[in-house]
Amino acid sequence: MSNEQMQISGHCLCHAVEIRLEEPNPHVEICHCDMCRRWGGAFYSALTGESFAISGEESITIYRSSEWAERAFCRHCGSNLWYRFLPTGSRSFLAGLFSDADRYTVEKEIFIDEKAAWCDLSGDHTRQTGAEVIAEAKEAGFDPGQD
Repeated sequence: MSNEQMQISGHCLCHAVEIRLEEPNPHVEICHCDMCRRWGGAFYSALTGESFAISGEESITIYRSSEWAERAFCRHCGSNLWYRFLPTGSRSFLAGLFSDADRYTVEKEIFIDEKAAWCDLSGDHTRQTGAEVIAEAKEAGFDPGQD
């Protein structure tokens, strides 16, 4: 990874919220679950990194989407910002916030059994059903149900 890829910066539509992601995973995970489709209009494109910094926190609204997850958006422009899994505190950010992520490839698609027909993605990557995702989470000690 080159020096310029050791961190990437992104922002919402109005620039009120800015996010810096350190050591980003150069791949995107796609979630096709019903809730993510309603939240984002198609699917959720998740981007993670080793750490992050957020500025403009006063412009962020948090929505508790289930007992174990929350989603955030900019209260000014409505841009979706992140998904946070509460049991671990881990966050993933919308890949579309980061221009430098435009060249990243898809690493995995999850909840493909809930995928809309018009969201078919090409490529050779892992594809998991909701049952497979839930089973993995239970093996890791979490019972996420579905979100």
